[in-house]
Amino acid sequence: QVQLVESGGGLVQAGGSLRLSCAASGRSFRSRPAGWFRQAPGKERQLIAAISWSGGNTYYADSVKGRFTASRDNVKNTAYLQMNSLKPEDTAVYYCAAGGVGGSLYEYNYWGQGTQVTVSS
Repeated sequence: QVQLVESGGGLVQAGGSLRLSCAASGRSFRSRPAGWFRQAPGKERQLIAAISWSGGNTYYADSVKGRFTASRDNVKNTAYLQMNSLKPEDTAVYYCAAGGVGGSLYEYNYWGQGTQVTVSS
């Protein structure tokens, strides 16, 4: 079992930056891909970034490519999402997720509770 707790959300002006953290319990997290999803009001939850267990492979949705960076520290059992050049359309609840051991960047089994990010214009 893996439990995930996000932190770092908040209110920021357009053009600003935030860094989200995802602290995981369970040693197996370091063997799992970590994903970041977001869900805006009235929209479906969308995978926006992901990083493999080793950090060697990443995925970014077109909407965040070049602005967001996923990283992880397997010693600290924590994943991060650095968000730069934020736009009002980035406003959403952000979730971190963990996939299967050694699994795909696109399939996830465990979810955090979410953290709100609001970008003002």
